Amino acid sequence: MPPKSRFTRLDAFTKTVEDARVRTTSGGVVTITSLLVILFLMWSEWSDYRRIVVKPELVVDKGRGEKMEIHMNITFPRLPCELLTLDVMDVSGEVQSGVMHGVKKVRLSNEREGGRVLEIKDLELHPTEDTVHLDPEYCGDCYGAPVPSTVKKPGCCNTCDEVRDAYAGKSWSFGRGENVEQCEREHYGEQLDAQRNEGCRIEGGIRVNKVIGNFHFAPGKSFSNGNVHVHDLKNYFESPVEGGHTFTHKIHELRFGPELPDAVVKRRGWAWSNHHGNPLDGHEQSTTEQAYNYMYFVKVVSTAYLPLGWDSKNLGSNLLDVRPDLAELGSYGKSESGSIETHQYSVTSHKRSLTGGSDANEGHKERLHARGGIPGVFFSYDISPMKVINREARAKSFTGFLVGVCAVVGGTLTVAAAVDRALYEGVQRVRKIHSS
Repeated sequence: MPPKSRFTRLDAFTKTVEDARVRTTSGGVVTITSLLVILFLMWSEWSDYRRIVVKPELVVDKGRGEKMEIHMNITFPRLPCELLTLDVMDVSGEVQSGVMHGVKKVRLSNEREGGRVLEIKDLELHPTEDTVHLDPEYCGDCYGAPVPSTVKKPGCCNTCDEVRDAYAGKSWSFGRGENVEQCEREHYGEQLDAQRNEGCRIEGGIRVNKVIGNFHFAPGKSFSNGNVHVHDLKNYFESPVEGGHTFTHKIHELRFGPELPDAVVKRRGWAWSNHHGNPLDGHEQSTTEQAYNYMYFVKVVSTAYLPLGWDSKNLGSNLLDVRPDLAELGSYGKSESGSIETHQYSVTSHKRSLTGGSDANEGHKERLHARGGIPGVFFSYDISPMKVINREARAKSFTGFLVGVCAVVGGTLTVAAAVDRALYEGVQRVRKIHSS
């Protein structure tokens, strides 16, 4: 007989001979049940391992010189497109020039006629088209105002818009352009009168510097009077429409940055996507006063979404790996690696009558509004110094999955052995009672 191995004394799994084993029907049932339980729990562990969760991180935003896109879709049912102006301003109060945009003005029929689309036209924040004249030697008069620097032909105001710019430079009210040759040739007054009962929808996006600023919708042409930004309001207030024009509006969509792909929203679920939605979407305000002002104060928070495995593929790379001047409007912030650089925002709003007085109608008798201002809808945005990074990751690691599988197998077999032992002992006791 071979000598015993030195490891024999260390064997924790002692064996029994085959003749000493007893097989029972209850033991077979417990075994099959335990195997089914093991398979079910192992599948649950595998599903949990494959599950993707989003782990948010809060860091200091160290980006510099970045751009930001603002996408909007806003309807003004009681204001014609001819009177509506969009201005984009930075923190200094200066109107931003050279803003990349894809904004369209959509003319809408009267509310009583269903507000159907009449015409879609690109909004010209900074017109660059050359003026076509019947006579190349033609030089239009600026009617006492200095020639603006934006004219196409030096020393001449050859279009109605150039005459309006000249008037704006002197802070003169322009009106309908009566007795102005250029405006009569372009039928400016007739076009304005034809649109008096229409509404307007502004849709599209603009790309601005990622600094504190604002954009606003106001009536009439804008100009600077000293250090004050003002608008020519004559055509707005002198309206032949019953009740006048108002800034009743509905915000269908307002977002900062690219929209999340449907696959990301679907994977995260409704509750998650609703929490990360745009708070002003679907917001509506109504007024019957012409001299009324709406202000929205927006706090923008940079937010990055990193897909699963992004870290291993993009070590040391920047999220915004596309130059702003090379990216098309709507694509800035989206990376080929699948990451998305966008923004969330919170908002507070304020509205007031420009005629001043108390706010008793809104339930605030103690609040007094100042008199004066520009009617319109103003969005003032501030940039948060913090940044949220939503990083996709597995709910557990592969080693965690293996540990879970071992725990499932070992725990289930242990419980099954205890149940089988209890059943066997119970049956034996019952037999002894009956035999005695």
